[in-house]
Amino acid sequence: MELNGAPVTLTDLAPLGLVGYGHFTSMRVEDGSTRGFSLHLDRLTRDCREVFDIELDPDRVREHIRHALRGVTEPVTVRVTVYDPAIPLGHPGATASPQLLVTMRNAPSAPQEPLTLQAMVYARDLPRVKHTGLFGALHHRANAQRAGFDDAVFTRPDGTIAEITTSNIGFITDEGQLVWPCADMLVGTTMRLLARARDEDVVTEPVTLDRLGEFVGAVATNAAVGVRAVSRIDDMWWPADHELIETLRKDYKSIPPERI
Repeated sequence: MELNGAPVTLTDLAPLGLVGYGHFTSMRVEDGSTRGFSLHLDRLTRDCREVFDIELDPDRVREHIRHALRGVTEPVTVRVTVYDPAIPLGHPGATASPQLLVTMRNAPSAPQEPLTLQAMVYARDLPRVKHTGLFGALHHRANAQRAGFDDAVFTRPDGTIAEITTSNIGFITDEGQLVWPCADMLVGTTMRLLARARDEDVVTEPVTLDRLGEFVGAVATNAAVGVRAVSRIDDMWWPADHELIETLRKDYKSIPPERI
């Protein structure tokens, strides 16, 4: 764990825990490389303009990630959090000096077991930004897990599906087409990379809970695990072995990692 390339102190972390105003991106890193690194940099610079109204130097981000990864040989999930410890709770609009916190944990094994989801009415604040305000999303994940599910999938009051707590979700048609929800959500790097790898138009349309029976499968995507089968939403079950799911995994693995 490093802040601007130096060891982190409790004083450094306190504002992030107590104020919680910032944004981040997470990526799976193996041998100093990750798929879609340029997209992660784009996200950080774009979100920094949105959150702090200031430009973020992508070369500085790269430098600090490289420094934190020195000596690391196993696959890890790296998270880069951008925040300003000097910004007070009462004045978040102050001129910012964004700092870079780089943390890491062991990367999960892939592929993982199929995911079961409970639908819950919820929308993240400013969903297009990957921000640190995770309480509401994690609260719904916790409630879903207490009810026997793995995670929550968020819908609007009319049942329109948007996203999973920390993943995108796509649905498989009878014709083998992957359909992404048309909704306010965070467009993930894995979702974008799959569209490039498959060299096809991205199909988005409103997907509501009462339409789930029209689909023959579903997948969750994020940068930590790639492509994961979704076997259940509420009382709707799907087989986890649809051929498109394995094809999507192969397509994702075929994407050349970018050197950090």
